Amino acid sequence: MRQINLLNVKIHNITMVELLETLYHGGVVFTPNVDHVMKLQENYEFYDVYQEADYRVCDSKVLMYVSNFLGTPIQEKISGSDLFPAFYNYYRDDEDIKIFLLGSEPAVVKKAQMSINSKVGRNIIVAAHSPSYGFETNEQECQEIVDLINLSGATVLAIGVGAPKQEMWIAKYRHALKNVKIFLAIGATINFEAGDIQRSPKWMSEVGLEWLYRLNSEPKRLWKRYMLSAFPFLWLILKQRIHLYKNPWSEFEMPLEKPAEKPTEKALASAVRSNTI
Repeated sequence: MRQINLLNVKIHNITMVELLETLYHGGVVFTPNVDHVMKLQENYEFYDVYQEADYRVCDSKVLMYVSNFLGTPIQEKISGSDLFPAFYNYYRDDEDIKIFLLGSEPAVVKKAQMSINSKVGRNIIVAAHSPSYGFETNEQECQEIVDLINLSGATVLAIGVGAPKQEMWIAKYRHALKNVKIFLAIGATINFEAGDIQRSPKWMSEVGLEWLYRLNSEPKRLWKRYMLSAFPFLWLILKQRIHLYKNPWSEFEMPLEKPAEKPTEKALASAVRSNTI
């Protein structure tokens, strides 16, 4: 499967239909956007987890424009909010597909569960749970969530608690989930499915302005994500275009026969600074 190198992210150059077909065999899906890409320059643990994904698909029209600028065009934008409804509709008649929804507020995730099951015509969402704030640092709560998922009989986990929490939670607990073979990190999709948050008009999404719509809808929460990362992102893309970009974590990646030691905080800080100059 062809991959596109965009800064230090390898994005799978795949169509929605191809992804839906191959997911029958299982896999972990992450959906990189500009926010993810910038976090991957600064957070080694997030970067390390990202390498474990079976599919990293483009969740941003901006990344598509950038890939064209770099001379390696991406075929299709596959956002989590597009992938998830496409997934449950594609597998609506497959009784082996049983989804556990994890994320959002209690009333919202339950509303999303009822809405999806109504649209599909069966209880494809077998259970839904809203974790507490900061749950990822509470080992007891995480184990309780693992138990809930296992008891539900779910074969698919769709988790929407924001990056990097959702990706790191999948990496840490995926092997404890006995029946789950498909893992989808879907961000704010649960809220969209419940109708709690409205998606941008289709034309805005198609021209790459969905971020502007979301910023206008939730300015207090999203202004830092979109406004503070824009210029550093473009600077790094320019560096890649003129072959001056360096993956800040490349020195920590070792051949398989010689596993790398966990980098020190000092080494991590030095690696991050190397790309800001």
